[in-house]
Amino acid sequence: MLANRSPHEAYRRVDFDARVEGANPQQLVGMCYEALAGALGTALYAHERGDNRLKSQSLTRALSAVTALQLGVNGDEGVALALRQLYQSARRSILDSALKFDPEVIGEMRRDFVEIARALTSAA
Repeated sequence: MLANRSPHEAYRRVDFDARVEGANPQQLVGMCYEALAGALGTALYAHERGDNRLKSQSLTRALSAVTALQLGVNGDEGVALALRQLYQSARRSILDSALKFDPEVIGEMRRDFVEIARALTSAA
């Protein structure tokens, strides 16, 4: 399975797996935000370079991170409802970008999630 990936991707995956194994729930959420922001940043980079393969892979990783965040939300009221709406909106924007990439939307989304991640880190 790793034979089809670049060495960089294989090392990234091993590093990610090792971090996940030793993480508590709050750290896992932080890792999902980190993965989401990184994937969106890479998608922007790929778009600028005209690398559609990398852009597609990056959007897929971003979608996986949002899905993991969505699955981690418990409840349907208050903060849980707001998080569900945020993640659903992000998911929709990522899927829309697969068909018509809008760097403005992706850049704004990335900035928002970086800001949320910083706030979570500060609160910890």
